[in-house]
Amino acid sequence: MSEEQSTSDNTRTFREARDFLIAHREDYETAYRDFNWPVFDRFNWARDWFDALAVEQPEVPALTIVEEDGEVNSLTYAEMAERSRQVAGWLNQAGLQPGDRVLIVLGNTVPLWETMLACIRAGAVMIPATTLLTDADLADRIERGGVRAVVTSSAEAGRYEGIADYCLRVAVGDRVDGWLHYDDSAQYDGPVPDVETAAHDSLLLYFTSGTTSQPKLVEHTQVSYPVGHLSTLYWIGLQPGDVHLNVSSPGWAKHSWSNVFAPWNAGATAFLYNYARFDAEKMLRVLQTYGVTTFCAPPTVWRMLIQADLTAVDVQIRECISAGEPLNPEVIEQVLNAWGVTIRDGYGQTETTAQIGNPPGQPVKLGSMGRPLPGYSIALVDPGTGEVGDDGEICIELAPPPVPLMRGYRDAKDLTDEAMRGGFYHTGDVASRDEDGYITYVGRADDVFKASDYRISPFELESVLIEHPAVAEAAVVPSPDPVRLAVPKAYVVLVAGREPSRELADEILSYCREHLAPYKRIRRIEFAELPKTISGKIRRVELRTDEAAKVDRGERAEHAYDESDFRPG
Repeated sequence: MSEEQSTSDNTRTFREARDFLIAHREDYETAYRDFNWPVFDRFNWARDWFDALAVEQPEVPALTIVEEDGEVNSLTYAEMAERSRQVAGWLNQAGLQPGDRVLIVLGNTVPLWETMLACIRAGAVMIPATTLLTDADLADRIERGGVRAVVTSSAEAGRYEGIADYCLRVAVGDRVDGWLHYDDSAQYDGPVPDVETAAHDSLLLYFTSGTTSQPKLVEHTQVSYPVGHLSTLYWIGLQPGDVHLNVSSPGWAKHSWSNVFAPWNAGATAFLYNYARFDAEKMLRVLQTYGVTTFCAPPTVWRMLIQADLTAVDVQIRECISAGEPLNPEVIEQVLNAWGVTIRDGYGQTETTAQIGNPPGQPVKLGSMGRPLPGYSIALVDPGTGEVGDDGEICIELAPPPVPLMRGYRDAKDLTDEAMRGGFYHTGDVASRDEDGYITYVGRADDVFKASDYRISPFELESVLIEHPAVAEAAVVPSPDPVRLAVPKAYVVLVAGREPSRELADEILSYCREHLAPYKRIRRIEFAELPKTISGKIRRVELRTDEAAKVDRGERAEHAYDESDFRPG
């Protein structure tokens, strides 16, 4: 079979799967029952899919980036395809070979998308990373990732001295001695390395954020993310021609989910708004001005947005999505009242695409993540007995493994075997399923704890805490107790303008007592900053360890209070 014929067949096969999901975007039962993952022996998403869109809809914007000062940078599908060919050929000429690993450390700037598409085209393996990494983090990524090339901003180039001297180094921005200058790629007019990659070839390596351990290296293939994000497309409800704004930072899996693969699978525009500091009113104006039709944001952004007047703008938003951590019902209700659109929650991991979600047109149960998405078979497995039921760890059935599941943890067979044990991929998250099949997040298996022999979900308690007007963020952990083994303790970050005090502690504890069942009662509280991973996830394991140590030493922090301080006995 010729290369052209193979590309044509791959494009047709991919399109049939995509179009089936779009056609049944509001018919969950049919989509879930009849969808099958497309199967490929060889697949290159840049050539087999993106190039086809560039021919079919050359003038449709593939990427639009709006800066705070109003500057707009935009490339059509045809322009993006051509630029990625130039960059792929230029990098190949400089020595980049198929299979080489490329560390990409860029902000939301056009070269990020050009470079990613170029790497796919050239058969290189991408290691996207956040610009927030420390020097030690960078050295770790380069060493453990086996990095062959680095693409970063000129301003950051100095940080790589001594740790990437053997690498092919590309600077975006001003010229840097000893580095290739990215702008030179625009003059390249030589051959383009359209590599015919096998479906199982490596494409992406992601360092997970690690809330309880050091980052693991997640390995994805040429199909697991590009093809696998058809489930994400379905969850979001993306359609050709949409303008999709996703609030996410480069370097994290969610950025690839909703700023690259899902919108471009749909033939939509990936829309970015760059800001130094989030401003709810400015974001609302951007949503209105640029005709955003689908909007995805983490809970923290949604909580800040509802502090502004949502009714002050006339938005064209058809779909609202939340992801990252479960969203509390109060925010969903406020957005629905203002815009007439229900924020739909979903669930997935760096190791997968969207596994569970509330797709368009389906009843939404407040607090629930939704149901298994097409292509995924989800089981809830009791961590103790291994039995499948309506409560337990969220697991993906591996008979057969779904296309979007990672190949494994690179260079860590023991971790991969542990995650894939017993015929399931184990997510490490605990949930419950109701009689209608809706799944509700309970918490990380590592975070759930027992108090007086009752099982406590930190997330459930935290959802109540953040509904108090003085609470900006909260994390609940077990605090050792001689009678109950452990009691729930809340670490609380206050909103601007509120200061820690004995009176406020009493007020918040009283509020929780009124809104929680007696056995879930928060009995201790401390006003403090929350330790977080570099991706912004709360490191509860650190709080648990510190709390156990303080109790063991008989210490109490300055702004820590116990319910007995207010109601002895």
